[in-house]
Order: sequence, then structure tokens, then C-alpha cells
Amino acid sequence: MLMPCQIEELIELVSSLDRPALLRQFDQYQATFPLDFTHDFLNDLPLERLKHIFVAVCLQSQRMPGEFEVEAA
Repeated sequence: MLMPCQIEELIELVSSLDRPALLRQFDQYQATFPLDFTHDFLNDLPLERLKHIFVAVCLQSQRMPGEFEVEAA
């Protein structure tokens, strides 16, 4: 389960990502449920909406993205 400080860190980290880095996170993230977004769908979304969806996925899975887990531990 994510602690409040981890949630704040997650939001800060995701807000700093550009589109290519965020799309890589969608490809690599091990969610606790299937992510069935097509690349066309993700590419067509505004960047802020894409960030919002990724934060929601992380919160629902209660996990930090892989490359950020060490920082959050």
C-alpha cells in the first residue's frame, strides 16, 4: 500500500515526465489488472490526461512504477 508521502512523490514524478517517458511507463508498468490501452489511444490523449490516467493506474495498483520503487522505499 502506498503511504501518503509516496503518493505525493508519485504525483511529482509523473508530472515531470514527458510523453515518451510516460508512454514507456505504460508499456513497462506491472499493474494488478490488465491495461488494454492501444498505442493509438494513448498517443491521441493530451499529455495531462495521460498523466492523470497513469497516476490512477498506480494508485489502483497501490504500487510505484518500477524505476521509482527504490526511491519510494
